Amino acid sequence: MRRPIYADSPGQDVEWFRRLSIWSAATHMPTQKLTPEIIHAAIEGFESQKRRIDSQIDELRHLLNGGSAEAGAESGSPAGKRKISAAGRRRMAAAQKARWAKIRGEADGQPSSGQSPAPRTKRKLSAAGRKAISEATKRRWALKRAEAAKASAPTKKTPAKTSSRKIKTKVRTAPEAAAISTSQ
Repeated sequence: MRRPIYADSPGQDVEWFRRLSIWSAATHMPTQKLTPEIIHAAIEGFESQKRRIDSQIDELRHLLNGGSAEAGAESGSPAGKRKISAAGRRRMAAAQKARWAKIRGEADGQPSSGQSPAPRTKRKLSAAGRKAISEATKRRWALKRAEAAKASAPTKKTPAKTSSRKIKTKVRTAPEAAAISTSQ
């Protein structure tokens, strides 16, 4: 009877077990024996596996969205980006212009003469109106200046007498300076 080999079994060489395990197997294929035919066959095999896995992923995603598994299997590979012809883009642009024209109350993209009013003429300010606005502005600024003058008048600061102190310190005599230094 054969006993199983474990890495932590007593009396077993751990390094020998690691060399024997599947994790230490080489992950690359030898390149000497690979021919182009074998490489193409391997590529086709991997691509078919990828398609199979992608279809299974699509089925699972469809199940997550609340559908059944059969509907996901019918979808097959994911669809590529659609291309729209130039004529199709022109038709879409014309339809969008017609929708906007309908919203604005126009017919067939051109304004109807009966529905839209004539464009407004630009209004002009009369001389009396201009004079009233000017006088009101002048009064408003005069009030602002008066308020600013009132606010700055009581907070007038007197200049500090720093220059006179400097002079006094210079005028002291030697005995007074000695008395000040000993008191400190």
